[in-house]
Amino acid sequence: MTEKQGGSDVQANTTRAERRGGGSGSWGAEYGLTGHKWFASAPMSDAFFVLARAQHGISCFFVPRVLPDGSRNVFRIQRLKDKLGNRSNASSEIELDGTTGWLVGEEGRGVAAIVQMVTRTRLDCVIGSAAGMRQSVAEAAWHVRHRRAFGALLVDQPAMAAVVADLALESEAATLTSMRLARAYDVDADDAEQAFRRLATAVSKYWVCKRGAGHAAEALECLGGNGYTEAFPLARRYREQPLLAIWEGSGNVIALDVLRVLAREPQAFEAFFAEVGAAAGASGVFDEALAAAVALVRETSTMSPDAAASVARELTERLALVLQGSLMLRHSPAPVAEAFVRSRLGGEGGAQYGVLPRGVDVGAILARA
Repeated sequence: MTEKQGGSDVQANTTRAERRGGGSGSWGAEYGLTGHKWFASAPMSDAFFVLARAQHGISCFFVPRVLPDGSRNVFRIQRLKDKLGNRSNASSEIELDGTTGWLVGEEGRGVAAIVQMVTRTRLDCVIGSAAGMRQSVAEAAWHVRHRRAFGALLVDQPAMAAVVADLALESEAATLTSMRLARAYDVDADDAEQAFRRLATAVSKYWVCKRGAGHAAEALECLGGNGYTEAFPLARRYREQPLLAIWEGSGNVIALDVLRVLAREPQAFEAFFAEVGAAAGASGVFDEALAAAVALVRETSTMSPDAAASVARELTERLALVLQGSLMLRHSPAPVAEAFVRSRLGGEGGAQYGVLPRGVDVGAILARA
């Protein structure tokens, strides 16, 4: 998708697609593609979806590495990216030069065609971030239960117990979010589920993935200096988590997608809040946050495009937190759900992990972790 001059702005793509054999382009028609792609992930793959500019606009093409006659397609790897993390999954820059590709969908509708893959990859990013959080909690929890300092196990020292408990809350909320979102992608998903996922995918991808890096950093710190060495797995986890926030749309791209879905698909709004509202009445704090989120959506709908864009991140964050709060209230034990709602929705938490509301059952949270 991405090219050096455009990045997320795929309408700026200059890769050309020329129809072979004459006639108008239709699904499965053969084209020759010429241009440069700035990010081609997993270049060892057997085939790729590629965006290129055809006669009627940006279009999507299926590009195999090996052609039907057994010859190699033109797919020139210029270099591998020297990435911060995710090194086991290569990313490359490539050149296409008369490369054979077959049209997927209609000419000029390439973004609409490829977004189906993009959307499912965003689900993958949410699941991957949640899995990374669980790994981080597991490593931190094991360490504090076995490491003794200043005369006691770390887990028995209140400051450390609060940090690990807070990390566990974040991890559980991310796991519930990823599983609920994945359920909406099952083959039996009805119209309401599909509407829910159109908004919930962007909301969840923004929040869960962006929380991953800070979560990994705090978990790493629980191990002290050991956490910062490559002998332990959390250094790699720390490098890995930011990618999932960037992949298939970084923060602003995703937050603006939320605005677009809300503006264009009222059924997505209805389905999302039907899901979130299933926990109404379970917590006064949650009910207030839910009402505030609905009010912000309605307020945003009356704003100018620039004004709405300026609050897109705030809106997306609020939607994510009420979704997580609803899931925690319905599926987690009461002490865990209460601590999450009070700290994330009730203003009793802090800017850093380890600041929990007074009186929450830290022991119950740690036992579950």
